[in-house]
Amino acid sequence: MSDVLPLKNGITYGPVHSRRLGRSLGINLLPPGRKWCTFDCLYCQYGWTHPPGESDPSSGIPAPEDVERAVAAALAPLDPPPAYLTFSGNGEPTLHPRFAEIVEIVRRLRDRLASRAKVALLSNAAGIVSPSIRASIGRIEYPILKLDAGNERVFRSYNRPLPGIAYDAVIRGLKETPGIMIQTLFTAGPKGNLQAAHIDVWLERIKEIRPVDIQIYTLARPVPSPDIAPAPAAALREIRDRLCIEGISARVF
Repeated sequence: MSDVLPLKNGITYGPVHSRRLGRSLGINLLPPGRKWCTFDCLYCQYGWTHPPGESDPSSGIPAPEDVERAVAAALAPLDPPPAYLTFSGNGEPTLHPRFAEIVEIVRRLRDRLASRAKVALLSNAAGIVSPSIRASIGRIEYPILKLDAGNERVFRSYNRPLPGIAYDAVIRGLKETPGIMIQTLFTAGPKGNLQAAHIDVWLERIKEIRPVDIQIYTLARPVPSPDIAPAPAAALREIRDRLCIEGISARVF
């Protein structure tokens, strides 16, 4: 647990060199130094999700005008600009109550200061049940949404969502949102999601959703759970090949 990554203390960070996105400017819409997420995944690089207690979990989130100033200031000295402007940070970006407004702000800044960059989103997909979130995702060129589980049981044990987040509702939302990409982190170990029977049902969910791309990867950073381990590269390639047979674009990272 002591080896997990420190949380972000500002709105922007990087540019970082992402194994999936290349040179990316991170945008954190969540409170500084505090994880705010609707999942408590076994593999989260920021450690466990702790309840906010009696304090308001939304306290400390940046206002849209603060995001605008921070992103503009971060982009101004960058030459060349980054390839992506990525909503990520200390948890789930779509939890920001003014997420839709901020998406439009970042799009305008991109057009003015980094016209070749794409706006990206790394999301756990829990917000996809909301029509307004689906509409905002439609305004993002590179929306990458999580689906690690092929059924409710693995969803509960592996991603550990908050009560009230229904697996079937997330699947329906993903099916109703065109142009999305799916990210799946496979792990071995007693609490991993690499079992053959689970991969079969996960593949069925992917076939129902028909995303434009699948990003398959495994652990590359410290994690809080001792019950998962990196998936073998050969296993990831086998999953990719099965997707390609179904006509679904897939890549291993």
